[in-house]
Amino acid sequence: MGLFDFLKSAGSKVLTKKNASTVKTKEIIKMEKELAAKQAELLQKQKLVLLKGMVDSTNVKVKGLELDYTKDKVTVYGQVKTQADKEKVILALGNVGGVARVDDRISVSKPAPAATFYTVKRGDSLSKIAKKVYGDPKLYKQIFEANQPMLKNPNMIFPGQSLRIPPMK
Repeated sequence: MGLFDFLKSAGSKVLTKKNASTVKTKEIIKMEKELAAKQAELLQKQKLVLLKGMVDSTNVKVKGLELDYTKDKVTVYGQVKTQADKEKVILALGNVGGVARVDDRISVSKPAPAATFYTVKRGDSLSKIAKKVYGDPKLYKQIFEANQPMLKNPNMIFPGQSLRIPPMK
């Protein structure tokens, strides 16, 4: 007995990925299911990290922040200081592709009147929206400030985007 050498690239092509993927024993099927579950768990954790990053991008301090993400719904828990902070967190999460609903479970230390949300339509600008909601297009700055840091430029809004419209000052 001993070790025999062969040319690796010659011979029957049995050990290809394609052929290996066709082998289905009970043990392999069980391992595939376990792997799929682990991959789904990993993907879920990665999505939650990305959503937390969206909350962090608001620069709002959320005490006890917890997020759950199922299908197209984000549930957000925690405590913030102001109603405006709460609304910014909700908007940051709601303006993420793949999120259709945000279930708000955030408590506010200093309650105040809630803002309304407005979905940008084609042809809208902040001044047009300000004229609709406040009666004065010059008040677009109030909407712009209420949506920072999500909005970086008052001229850069897009259809489908949700904006926070605070009560008029």
